Amino acid sequence: MQGLHLTADVSGCPADAAWMRDPSVLRRLCLGAVGEAGLSPVGELFQAFDTGSPQGGGGITGVVLLAESHLAVHTWPELAAVTLDVYVCNFGADNSAKAEALMQALLRDFRPVTVDRQQLHRGRPS
Repeated sequence: MQGLHLTADVSGCPADAAWMRDPSVLRRLCLGAVGEAGLSPVGELFQAFDTGSPQGGGGITGVVLLAESHLAVHTWPELAAVTLDVYVCNFGADNSAKAEALMQALLRDFRPVTVDRQQLHRGRPS
């Protein structure tokens, strides 16, 4: 069960970016970053949400199921913010560098002003 769990709460992203509100654009961006990091997607779901507010729609929740574990992304265009969750298992191989590469690719693409990152090493050493 050993693995690396990375999270980031980012703000100051471009609120008018297409990936903030269009699930197909966010999907392409996420799958591109997953491939760039050398991870293996095995499924995905991207869902847009409508807040019903006069200012317009809401954000997107996107999940990419990885052979190594998962990526979850939540966009908040009304806050110019994104939350990211990258978890990789290290069963059979250490995928930590790939998790870091995925996080860095997403941060590069989301262009936040501020980033609050956390990391958790999960499981017990053998």
